[in-house]
Amino acid sequence: MDAGSIIGFVIWCIAGVIFIGIGISSFCAKEPVGFWANVKMCEVNDTSNYNKAMGKLYCIFGIVFIILGLPLLLAGQNSPLVFLSVAGCMVLVISVMVIYELVIMKKYRKRQ
Repeated sequence: MDAGSIIGFVIWCIAGVIFIGIGISSFCAKEPVGFWANVKMCEVNDTSNYNKAMGKLYCIFGIVFIILGLPLLLAGQNSPLVFLSVAGCMVLVISVMVIYELVIMKKYRKRQ
């Protein structure tokens, strides 16, 4: 392990911890937590449970994101194993978007 690998993994972990922090703050939020940037949040029928679901989503995302960064630490930045981190992040982000739209919003969006 060289210093560059450790620094890269630490930066990766900081990004993951930020998502976990967003998840923890979502549990205490009074207003519905948004998912998409610069988009007006639609009305939800149960704000408390919606925010709990969003908190879980963000915390799980942060934890899995940190785990996906392990090839940076174990194999180094120039290893082909870093492809696992990149491809894993793409799958993770797409999965989170699908879960948000098909599970969380389907359950909590206020019907008119």
